Amino acid sequence: MLKKSILLENKASLSTKNLQLIIKTETRESSIPIEDIGYLVIDHPEIFLSIPAMNLLIENNAAVIICNTNHLPNGMILNLNSHHIQQEIFKNQINATVPLKKQLWQQTIIEKITNQGVLLQKLSNQKNNFEFLASKVLSGDSTNMEGVAASFYWKTFFEQKFKRERFGDYPNNFLNYGYAILRAATARALSGSGLLNTLGIHHKSKYNAFALADDIMEPFRPIVDEVVWTIMQNYDEQELNTQIKAELLQILTRTVYFKNEKSPLMVALQKTASSLQQCYTGERKKIKYPKLWNLTDIE
Repeated sequence: MLKKSILLENKASLSTKNLQLIIKTETRESSIPIEDIGYLVIDHPEIFLSIPAMNLLIENNAAVIICNTNHLPNGMILNLNSHHIQQEIFKNQINATVPLKKQLWQQTIIEKITNQGVLLQKLSNQKNNFEFLASKVLSGDSTNMEGVAASFYWKTFFEQKFKRERFGDYPNNFLNYGYAILRAATARALSGSGLLNTLGIHHKSKYNAFALADDIMEPFRPIVDEVVWTIMQNYDEQELNTQIKAELLQILTRTVYFKNEKSPLMVALQKTASSLQQCYTGERKKIKYPKLWNLTDIE
């Protein structure tokens, strides 16, 4: 069953009764089965979440995302006991060899650059050299083809003067919100497969609790880019509002394509995470990344 994404932007009190999340505002009360919730986004300083409700959400593998005063996701709460053989999985992940991690990072960056090229072709209806750039990615991306591709990508995607910044103004604020939602969804999928989000295959920082999510989300970023591009064509608004945030949340239900099937993004992320876990055990050699678009519609 496809899980729901709930966005709360007004003062409210959240509790639980009969396995339902009870949402009380100043004007109404509503409820939703907790088992139906995949993501709960809290974007108001006066939303109060009871401990029993929080525990039940976590037990059902819902990701609770907390936004800051700028309305950008600032943190999340995830289930730490979501897999029955978690200790064994942790051991395999911790003992992963450097060559394996370099190989997985090479594959990840090839997928990212390929997807960036496909999106640019989709939007411009013109061929580009991103397939060539992807073919030049070495083990561990030792020559930083990711950075080379990014320079071409952003200049083409927006305009020459655009600068991609983590805390920048429009349209960076839209991109940052979308990336934060994607990061939370990726972290949830990895946690559900029993993997340690803190232990990345490439990103390394003692201050980053979601290094692995930051690694695995890379090929999926162009999904956010496309949604932001579409929003910019349809809205004059340059600040995040309820409608724009709701559209960015819809990336989680966006259809992506595996070899013989199509899948909503939040389900596809679970398949990708599961395949990564199998790479650590030696059952697979490559991560199972989907195609982000039906390529027959582009060519």
